[in-house]
Parts: sequence; structure tokens; C-alpha cells
Amino acid sequence: MKKSYRVKKDREFQQVFHKGKSTANRQFVIYKLNKEAQAHFRVGISVSKKLGNAVTRNRLKRRIRHILMELDDQITQNADFIVIARSPIVQMSYQEMKSSMMHVLKLATLLPKN
Repeated sequence: MKKSYRVKKDREFQQVFHKGKSTANRQFVIYKLNKEAQAHFRVGISVSKKLGNAVTRNRLKRRIRHILMELDDQITQNADFIVIARSPIVQMSYQEMKSSMMHVLKLATLLPKN
């Protein structure tokens, strides 16, 4: 995922947390902030230390990034959003993660409801 597609700075994370709307399911929480002047979506990913060691957390972040890259053309382009992983995600397969991610993105109106 290109750097221009990521929310990296603490100030940007805080802006999405405070001004955005949250949506959740059992595996993910998504905070979304619409930005009309933006050409494409930007995403920040947060995985707590409670979910495992650095190897586990980085694997989870790579999987989440890959799922978002696969859904790139379907995701609403004018928004910043933060994905927060919850504990059940550690035992899930890639396909289960993708299904759950699609579900929460639809709830957050970042994916069209087909």
C-alpha cells in the first residue's frame, strides 16, 4: 500500500477519532471521517500489544493491508478511516478476516451494500 494511502501522524489519527463516526463488529472497529477534497481514501491500522508479540501484530497488519488493497477499487475514495483490530482476529483465517472486514466496511458505508 502506497504511503499516500496511509494515515501516519498522531494528529491525523486524533482528528479521525474525535471528529469521525465509529462502527464495529466483533473483530474490528472502524472510525471514519469524510474528506470531500481528497482524491483517494487513507487508512490507519491499529493492533494492540494485547493481541500478541510484534511478529503476530505485524502479520495481522499485513493481512489487513492486503485485504484493503484487494478492495481498493470498491472502497469510498473521499474518506480517512482507522481500523482497530480486536482479539478474536488472532485465531481467524485470512478468508474469515476478509469476510469480517467487508461486513464492517459495509456497516461504515465505506463499501457499497450489494
